[in-house]
Amino acid sequence: SLYLPFFKAPVITNMGWFTILFFALVIVGSSNAVNLTDGLDGLAIGCTVTVALAYAFLSYAAGNFRIAEYLQVPFYPFSGELTVICAALVGAGLGFLWFNCFPAKVFMGDTGSLAIGGMIGVVAICCKQELLLAVVGGVFVIEAISVILQVLSFQLTGRRIFVMSPIHHHFELVGWKENTVIVRFWILSAVFAVLGLATLKLR
Repeated sequence: SLYLPFFKAPVITNMGWFTILFFALVIVGSSNAVNLTDGLDGLAIGCTVTVALAYAFLSYAAGNFRIAEYLQVPFYPFSGELTVICAALVGAGLGFLWFNCFPAKVFMGDTGSLAIGGMIGVVAICCKQELLLAVVGGVFVIEAISVILQVLSFQLTGRRIFVMSPIHHHFELVGWKENTVIVRFWILSAVFAVLGLATLKLR
């Protein structure tokens, strides 16, 4: 079943073979979006922590019958176990951020960002909140869309929309300090996470 944010009932009850393609799209999209965000010290992992916190709550709610019934989210008995995975990601993320914040001493690289993005996508699928990831992970979505728009615009018109993409580099080049970009994107990530959780009641 496919659930849309702001709607209680599933919009599609049986996706058939499209399910495999959809799941692949979620995992690949999430993985690459996190990878594109990993361009400044602490940016990707800071946003990852807020997304993981939101999905820790969502997975716990989906695995608890009373909470799932109250919030009217799909109940899956074992999805509560995902809360442990999300909590581990939060803890590991905070530990990593200690050394990855500006000026960074260690770096995530493609191996870390792609794996973390894939993990977030899998968690979203397992607790049946795949589309909500577009809200909760709003910063990741914006980063990915900025790259897509930049490439399409340059290919079709020969002009660039942004000074540079992903969009965090655009803000750097228009005069924002690196720390300013990072902290403001963290704030946006927290706002998107809260907004995503709020959709459970704004229905």
